[in-house]
Amino acid sequence: MTAYVDTYYKRTLSSDAAYPALSGRHDVDVCIVGGGLAGLTTALELARRGHAVTVAEARRVAWGASGRNGGFVSPGWAARADQIRRLVGIDHAKALFRLSMEGVSMVVEAIRDLGIADANVRAGILRVSRYENEAALKIQRDEQEAEFGRKLRLLSRDEVRSLLVSKKYHEGLLDEGSFHFHPLNYARALAREIVRLGGSVHEDTPIVSADLASAEKRLRTPAGEVRARTVVLAGGGYTDSIAPSLRRSFLPIATYVVLSELAPELIAGAIRTQAGVSDGRRAGDYYRVVDGMLLWGGRITTRTTDPRDIAAVIRHEMVTTYPQLEGLKVEAAWSGLMAYARHLMPLIGPVMPNVWSCTAFGGHGLNTTAIGARVVAEAISGDSDRYRLFEPFGFLWNGGPFGTAAVQLTYWAYQGMDFLREWRSARA
Repeated sequence: MTAYVDTYYKRTLSSDAAYPALSGRHDVDVCIVGGGLAGLTTALELARRGHAVTVAEARRVAWGASGRNGGFVSPGWAARADQIRRLVGIDHAKALFRLSMEGVSMVVEAIRDLGIADANVRAGILRVSRYENEAALKIQRDEQEAEFGRKLRLLSRDEVRSLLVSKKYHEGLLDEGSFHFHPLNYARALAREIVRLGGSVHEDTPIVSADLASAEKRLRTPAGEVRARTVVLAGGGYTDSIAPSLRRSFLPIATYVVLSELAPELIAGAIRTQAGVSDGRRAGDYYRVVDGMLLWGGRITTRTTDPRDIAAVIRHEMVTTYPQLEGLKVEAAWSGLMAYARHLMPLIGPVMPNVWSCTAFGGHGLNTTAIGARVVAEAISGDSDRYRLFEPFGFLWNGGPFGTAAVQLTYWAYQGMDFLREWRSARA
């Protein structure tokens, strides 16, 4: 059985019970390829609608980005709001944001209805600015309340620095309706519910070949075969070659996370809030206190760098932000692949008859995987056509090696712009 990568989440799993690899022939209504949050939620939504479903996961449930991310759950998409508005218009953009809010509600409801106590929910996401930004934050707060009824609290620089003892930070917006949690325990609870409803989940079950063009889809695994009317592709950054057209529509991007040693008193001298924290930079950091340790994420690359190498870079960022944490040691470091489309929106919709994509949630996946899965399940069941809200973004070619280079150059450009804004603010 494939082992989970050594992360904070793996170390604090409530149960490591395994699901059997698929063997023999299985006939189902829908086969979901990929057992991350997108695939599991799709399967759960379909099972609740009476469909016979099976999930084929190449490694373990939530083995990839779904089970080793920052754990932040809040509305929004990876693409910035102004970028979405420019492409689809104001009303369409508002509809998409409401979908993202529904995704947050879905996670909240699942934790409540399934009694997922080991999700370890902690309220609050604090988004802080590393440069003077009060006017823009006031506009954002007021727009969010007027249009969507969200209550965001604007914190002054003094208020921010009373919670985060760092000269790097200026103003911030505190969203007490958002939260952070244990995504791996959450994902495994979804898998248990799928099985309880009569569906099946199979780990260590890669799809080695597939006939997706026929009316009856046939997907072969090392020890068996699945035959289904409908297939959902939800492999994220680990999607392989069974659907080449989809694979060419996104890039796998690596992100990195470190976990500090246990040092509650030292950390409390710098971070005096239980809210998750992220800064306003496009190439920014996110972090939160977990069980007296500091979980800190950031950085993306277009290649899978050894986490031991990147840990030093992230630790430097941590200590630059909080010099009082100079003596804090890194206990563990890990990376994971996310899927990013060029437009930074998910790839949701049909890729061929009765073959659906539900992937590319990189950068903002914990709410968007939920709602993306729901609209795909609604479409398969004939309940709605809300998936069409994603049609304007399309399945664009990722650019191949040129796309990879463009992503890295864009990230470096964002870092440069972030640095320039901070420098100007410091001189003002």
